Amino acid sequence: MTSYASSSARAIAAPEASAHLQPSENPFALLGLAPHLVRAVADEGYTQPTPIQSATIPHVLAGRDVLGCAQTGTGKTAAFVLPLLQRLAAAPRAGKHIRLLVLTPTRELAAQIDERVAAYGRHLGVTHTVIFGGVNQHRQEIALARHPDVLVATPGRLLDLMDQRLVRLDGVTQLVLDEADRMLDMGFIRDVRAICAAVPKKRQTLLFSATMPAEVAGLANAMLVDPARVSVTPKQTAATTVSQSVMHVSRDEKRRALVSVLSSPDVVRAIVFTRTKRGANRVTEQLARAGVEAAAIHGNKSQNARERALGDFKSGRARVLVATDVASRGIDVDGVSHVINYELPETPESYVHRIGRTGRAGAEGSAISFCDHEERPLLAQIERLLARRLPVASLAGGDVAMAAPVRALAVDAPAPARERPAPEVPGIARDATSRRRFQARKKARSYVS
Repeated sequence: MTSYASSSARAIAAPEASAHLQPSENPFALLGLAPHLVRAVADEGYTQPTPIQSATIPHVLAGRDVLGCAQTGTGKTAAFVLPLLQRLAAAPRAGKHIRLLVLTPTRELAAQIDERVAAYGRHLGVTHTVIFGGVNQHRQEIALARHPDVLVATPGRLLDLMDQRLVRLDGVTQLVLDEADRMLDMGFIRDVRAICAAVPKKRQTLLFSATMPAEVAGLANAMLVDPARVSVTPKQTAATTVSQSVMHVSRDEKRRALVSVLSSPDVVRAIVFTRTKRGANRVTEQLARAGVEAAAIHGNKSQNARERALGDFKSGRARVLVATDVASRGIDVDGVSHVINYELPETPESYVHRIGRTGRAGAEGSAISFCDHEERPLLAQIERLLARRLPVASLAGGDVAMAAPVRALAVDAPAPARERPAPEVPGIARDATSRRRFQARKKARSYVS
């Protein structure tokens, strides 16, 4: 649980792929990294920096604040750990203070970053530890008593230890907020502000976020001073093993359509995506009333509740997992047969990320998106990113039937608005006149009551 980089770590031979390069020719050395760090990345088998690393490392080495917009899987961790370790090693340590603090939303990500600190700092003698909630704090107290240079922490546990006067942050010179949007979604924003208030104002601050909602932008404006702005968006492509379709369903019809889709024996394990935490709770409750075992995972759930929901989903006790985009990051479950977009995401990149939960490792998967009239512009964005139109599906006896073939869509032209007949959902009125009459009767009854 607690790990330290040894100051007497012996050198490890670099892989042959980069051994023939002179230090001045190494791509990482050209970014300004010191030989010890160049050797460490060679030990890890890295030969070329990723775009986020190339864009970020020089700014961090120059001591600038950085505002980075980058998703998981872009090499973001190395982009901040490598140059910050170099700056730590170059500065003499005065006293027994934590000098680098990395805040991250989950214990899984905290452990991963700490492991990278160990790997990249193996030749530097920089000490480090990681703390997070959900476990007994005794070992963490022992680790903190050793006064590490680097602390990787989740906000909740760190604030608890600060309240107990077991950790001090008055010596921090470098602060990193990783996955800030996820910390916001998980309700950590107040904890983050309290922690930042305990860190000296004179510091270097780096903030990374996969998305940049107004709340994150506001946090960045309050914390960063003249930051270098770095944005790297990986190319978004949908897996060819995923069968995609869209169902044009009104908002009121979505619940019944979802139950009908999930009643198919082909749906072995499904993830249902909503845009909001409240929506995830509502869909889960509706499914429970319909007799469908489902678990919800979102930012308002405690760590134990999220782990229990994910455990139920993995074990099969819950066949359906209802999730928000941000809270679903890090979910790695095999055998997901279906992804259902109960609500279309705000960004087309999120759509690609959602449907990537199925059709993994060469297996076939299905992605079904519900689209009401107000979501047509979101559908147009998705189809433009995919450069093709999604086939339209309808429900016939609970089974999804394809109603239109996939057609190529010019990338430089937005998808035109299309009027589609309502899907064939049993028991739902599809005639426009019938719907208007129903609404009129419903309104009249409300006046009487």
